[in-house]
Amino acid sequence: MSFSIAEMAKAARQASYSVADLSQQQKNDALEAMAAKLIERTALILSENERDLEAGRENGLTEAMIDRLRLTPERVADLASALREVAQLDDPVGKMNNSFVRPNGIRVAKMKIPLGVIAMIYEARPNVTAEAAALCLKSGNAVILRGGKEALFSNLVIAKCLHEALVEQDIDPNAISVVPDPDRAVMNELMTLSDDVDLIIPRGGEGLIRFVSENSQIPVIQHFKGVCHLYVDEFANNEMALDLLLNGKTQRTGVCNALETLLIDQANPDFIQIAAKAMADKGVKIHACEKSLATFKAAGCDAELATDADWDAEYLALELAVRVVDDFEHAIKHLEQYSSGHTEVICTDNLTRANTFVRRVNSAVVMVNASSRFSDGGQLGLGAEIGISTSKLHAYGPMGLESLTTEKFVVIGEGQIRS
Repeated sequence: MSFSIAEMAKAARQASYSVADLSQQQKNDALEAMAAKLIERTALILSENERDLEAGRENGLTEAMIDRLRLTPERVADLASALREVAQLDDPVGKMNNSFVRPNGIRVAKMKIPLGVIAMIYEARPNVTAEAAALCLKSGNAVILRGGKEALFSNLVIAKCLHEALVEQDIDPNAISVVPDPDRAVMNELMTLSDDVDLIIPRGGEGLIRFVSENSQIPVIQHFKGVCHLYVDEFANNEMALDLLLNGKTQRTGVCNALETLLIDQANPDFIQIAAKAMADKGVKIHACEKSLATFKAAGCDAELATDADWDAEYLALELAVRVVDDFEHAIKHLEQYSSGHTEVICTDNLTRANTFVRRVNSAVVMVNASSRFSDGGQLGLGAEIGISTSKLHAYGPMGLESLTTEKFVVIGEGQIRS
């Protein structure tokens, strides 16, 4: 039997009506059941994930992609925990905001409502299948999940587990749909189904996101890449700065909140030496400016002179661009030119400098003395995130439940008519 993405979208639209009407308790019970089902079927999930991993290795996937694709018992447990965390979050649906009374006596308010049907288009990230499903369900939306061919077996088995839980909870399983055909033509058709799909959220490499943004007939949440910066100020605590650098760059390289560029104030020359030794110890390849190249080479780093392309680069690997800036203003100018709008960090003990950085840098997440790795929905208290938006309309930054709703006006009167 041939697969029809149009029929899947229509079924999701119908399911969205019933999901929007679920109570908070019904949604929470479903999420708990989904989490339990993932734990119960861990062995099956890992077995199917191994099929994807084997195919990925044969097809020459990068280590960063393999890491994103890989599931372990701990990662499956983390997925289940993420679903349970979403269940514990306040349900935004139905909340009334900004209530006020007009001179004629009518009361005006805004009510949070679901968006409807959300399509997720993503690459080798099977965790997205469970996390996006949880967030969409809790916010009263149906979701269509189109993962990459690299994670097809993993995505389908996770969806199977979630569907079993929904059926047990007497919820239409079409509320969570996984596209079983990875053909590009199916994705292209999905992006035309504006009658049944309300929003598309692409999650993956810059090429995928640009393709979706340029070809979709449906509104798109954009996040092209994560070129995250750490600026080590002249007033920085260098021990703290080193911790932020190591955590941001080397803890996990293949994620969008990993550091890609280090800016060092020339008034803090000691940190150039400190960073060079640490990066050499960790085997990080360095793309250094003229002012710092010799220091990194002397420390034993695999270092080369940075080009303009390096300031825009998202390496997703043990690679780092390094620039010594003249002063604070030079750092700000660098960010204005090269920021991808994702996450920027300043390390400083100067409160005035920190406040100025926060005010002038307009990325989705701006941090003072904290690792870029905290730029994540779960770490910022949103539960699991469905993605990170670097476009400023509708949502900006990590997207949790609130970002998956919109508002409608509610007007209460006592028979008032307009004269």
